[in-house]
Amino acid sequence: MVDVSKWPLFSLLSAEELATVRQACVFGTSANEAIYITHGNEVFVFGVNCSSCLGTGDSLSTIVPKKLDFLRGKKVISLSYGSGPHVLLATEDGQLFAWGHNGYSQLGNGATNQGLSPVLVTANLQNKKVKEVACGSHHSMALTQDGEVFAWGYNNCGQIGSGSTANQPYPRKVTGCLQGKNAVGVACGQTSSMALVDNGEVYGWGYNGNGQLGVGNNGNQLTPCRLTGLQGLCIQQIVSGYGHCLALTDEGLLYAWGANTYGQLGTGNKTNHLSPVQIMADKERIVEVAACHSTHTSAAKTQSGQVYMWGQCRGQSIVLPHITHFASTDDVFACFATPSVMWRLMSMEHDDFLTVAEALKKEFDSPETADLKFSVDGKCIHVHKAVLKIRCEHFRSMFRSQWTEDQQEVIEIGQFSYPVYRSFLQFLYTDTVDLPPEDAIGLLDLATSYCENRLKRLCQQIIKSGITVENAFTLLSAAIRYDAEDLEEFCFRFCVNHLTQVTQTGAFWQVDGAMLKEFISRASRCGAFKN
Repeated sequence: MVDVSKWPLFSLLSAEELATVRQACVFGTSANEAIYITHGNEVFVFGVNCSSCLGTGDSLSTIVPKKLDFLRGKKVISLSYGSGPHVLLATEDGQLFAWGHNGYSQLGNGATNQGLSPVLVTANLQNKKVKEVACGSHHSMALTQDGEVFAWGYNNCGQIGSGSTANQPYPRKVTGCLQGKNAVGVACGQTSSMALVDNGEVYGWGYNGNGQLGVGNNGNQLTPCRLTGLQGLCIQQIVSGYGHCLALTDEGLLYAWGANTYGQLGTGNKTNHLSPVQIMADKERIVEVAACHSTHTSAAKTQSGQVYMWGQCRGQSIVLPHITHFASTDDVFACFATPSVMWRLMSMEHDDFLTVAEALKKEFDSPETADLKFSVDGKCIHVHKAVLKIRCEHFRSMFRSQWTEDQQEVIEIGQFSYPVYRSFLQFLYTDTVDLPPEDAIGLLDLATSYCENRLKRLCQQIIKSGITVENAFTLLSAAIRYDAEDLEEFCFRFCVNHLTQVTQTGAFWQVDGAMLKEFISRASRCGAFKN
């Protein structure tokens, strides 16, 4: 679940107020304006109120959240902001509201005076239900439930898709190549527009000076033009940055095109691309991409939950996707975008979707779904035979040669301790080990017995990073006993380098006499006892 307090503006709210937030969006030239919706579907705004884009009926800034009574009880399904700024909001019942800057009729009401409060947009949308909205700098788009795209506002580059460059004061249906197509997504760059249709095709129109339309040239397009560079691919998500675009296929492949001054295409250089080019081809399946027209930042999330970022990241130009410690693409924009706006209307509701890795981790030692138990030191560990067979050759062989369905589904383990065996089984579910060096010795023994070489290396890393004067000789003894040559050499060097302190510990004198004699002999040959 995303933590909205990562955005500085939301640090003004108390813990009680933060707990009420269900959806939120931070926008503005300095990320200094915000709107949020509570679990009770009440809409609040706060910030500097540039161009009256808070919709409070005036142009006064406020550090204390104000309620927009006009929108009370209306469940918000889509929200977007223009850098003009202006705001579009769609409700669950298909209504469209707009407010803020209106110098080019981007509010769709036919006028050019500022919108101080949310106004219902109805012109040319009678009997239409809007399900998604998108804003460019001074133009607007709406996607209806029946797959039609409407655009209005500033049109100097053809971003309305009307075939001319005349501004459009009311919502106008975008036709041309989109006629008869069922659109499922829309996105805006600063002065460009994109639409995704249900068969996976992508269409673009408007400004194209940096190739942000992806049509193979840099000429503006006054009507929708299909991106032939994506032919044969089924696109399921499109996003637009200031002057670049990202597209995600149904197979998890990622394509980018357009402006690349900050490396926002992720190609490893800063060369613009007039047609889509695949990026992150060496990474695992991508499940989400992120960008917004206020920034030159890009982000992506993989199937296992890894989040990458590139482009303009806090003033740096990152030209290749860089892995982060974040859990969501939203965090990238909170911490690294300039300004630190939100790239979408963000939901604080719990996301029930789990990646494969997250689901496996969650089900480890779960009595509800397990079909096998290990009993170690009188304690039970619940596991799944299928997972064990897939992940470990030892169990695959055991179940194939010894196991039958009528056998008791409890396996007694006496060779290893409970912490060690539990850590081993957990490793099969998570690929990670969390043990102190002393317990990692026992796990190293298990890894050696079960021929788990990767686990053996992990144990050695834990032991190396946790070696101290007090445990050095014990760890050396274990490394010799389990035939871990690299670890043995590491521990031996540590003991020699800290000889005086190590020989004063009890562990040094409590080991097997033969081993102690061998260590002294070996250390002598290295000149450790010269002084």
